[in-house]
Amino acid sequence: MKKALLIIDVQNDYFPYGKCQLYKPEVALNTIKDLLEHFRKQDLPVIYIRHESIQGTFFIPNTDGVQIHNDIKPLDTETVIVKHYPNSFYETNLQNKLIENGVMELVVCGMMTHMCIDTSVREAKDLGYYVTLIADACATKDLEWNGRKLPASFINDVYMASLNGKFADVITSADYFTES
Repeated sequence: MKKALLIIDVQNDYFPYGKCQLYKPEVALNTIKDLLEHFRKQDLPVIYIRHESIQGTFFIPNTDGVQIHNDIKPLDTETVIVKHYPNSFYETNLQNKLIENGVMELVVCGMMTHMCIDTSVREAKDLGYYVTLIADACATKDLEWNGRKLPASFINDVYMASLNGKFADVITSADYFTES
């Protein structure tokens, strides 16, 4: 079963001085860099998803914030797919690219866990892909609900726990590299 690395929304606006800074995005970025190196060495497909906002306060087209972080800059041979909604498959050619490459297994990482990662992982599973989600290669932010602040680390854990088993095999990068 051919696999691909799916890197979702690792864009400048999520980092310090960006318009929507996440909690410890550099930690996830460093893990993503290791995954990227691993996939490139094995000559396996790498697909980047880059969000462009239709209406919003960040990921504004033609700004530095919308660009993929320079530490994981795509090679000319790697695919970059632009999306406008949380679901990486919705109104994009992602499904076609995966079919073209014979991919049936996705290793997913990126940002934000509670939004685009969650939505894309669930859709990938619904479409029949085997999904491995790398927990320490994802980042999110604090959320507020019912007058309470919910810390990003808690949000990340809740989403990983809810996706694990039913929608994805959720593991750490250390476990992934041990198994690969």
